[in-house]
Amino acid sequence: IRYFINTLQEQTLEKLSVWVTHDNYHVRRLVSEGTRPMLPWSSRITLERRTALGFLDELHADKTRYVTRSVANHLNDISKKEPMLVIQTLQKWHKLKKQNKQELDWMTKHALRTLVKKGNKEALMLLGFNEKPNITVGELKIQNESKSFAGGDVLAFSCEIGAKEDVDLLIDYVIHFVKAKGETKPKVFKIKKVFLKKGEVLTVRKNHRLIADATTFSLHAGIHMLEIQINGEIYASAEFVIR
Repeated sequence: IRYFINTLQEQTLEKLSVWVTHDNYHVRRLVSEGTRPMLPWSSRITLERRTALGFLDELHADKTRYVTRSVANHLNDISKKEPMLVIQTLQKWHKLKKQNKQELDWMTKHALRTLVKKGNKEALMLLGFNEKPNITVGELKIQNESKSFAGGDVLAFSCEIGAKEDVDLLIDYVIHFVKAKGETKPKVFKIKKVFLKKGEVLTVRKNHRLIADATTFSLHAGIHMLEIQINGEIYASAEFVIR
C-alpha cells in the first residue's frame, strides 16, 4: 500500500477512509500499519504524520488487539518526531471514552514507551507518575571494587530507594556508552515499575552483562557513566571503566 500512498496519494487515502471501517480486522489494521511513518523493513512514505491521525481517531476504538497494537505502534513512531502531538492525541482519546479503559491504558503505555525511556515528563504524568516523587535515594554501588570491566563481564550494582509517602515509581538505569570517536551516548534499560508505601525501602539490584560482540552494538574502552533514573529524573550516578 505504501507504493500507492506515494504515487497516488489522494485516491489511496480515499480508499483507506473506506477500509477504516471494514469488517475484516486485517484490512482495518492495514490502514494503520500501512500509513506508519517508520514501518520497519519497509520503504518510507511521503504522507504527513498528521494526515493519518484521522484514521487513528477511528481505529483507536477498535475491539481487536491486533488493530489497537498497530495504532499504538503508529503513535510511538510519531512520538520520535512530534511527542506533544502524541500526548495530546492520547489525552483526547481518554476524554472521548470510545475505547475500553483497560485497553486504552494498555495502548497509552505501549504508545509512550519511547518517550518514557527518554524521561519525557508529559508522558510520565499521563501514565500517572509524579515527576518529583517524595523519595530518598541512596548511593549507587557497583559491586566490583575496581570498577573496571572487560567485554563479557557482568556489571552488578545496587541502590536503595525510600518512600516518604505512598508513591508509584518507574525505575530505570542509564548507561552512557563510549562510542568509537570518544563521545558518549546514553542507553536506557528498564528495571521495574513499583508501588511503595510510606516508610518502605526498596533495594534495587541489577546485573548487566557487557556484551562485547553484539551484532548491532560494540563496546569501546573508556570511562562510562551509570545512572539510576526514577520517573524520568536522574537520582544517583557512578563511573566505571571498560578496558
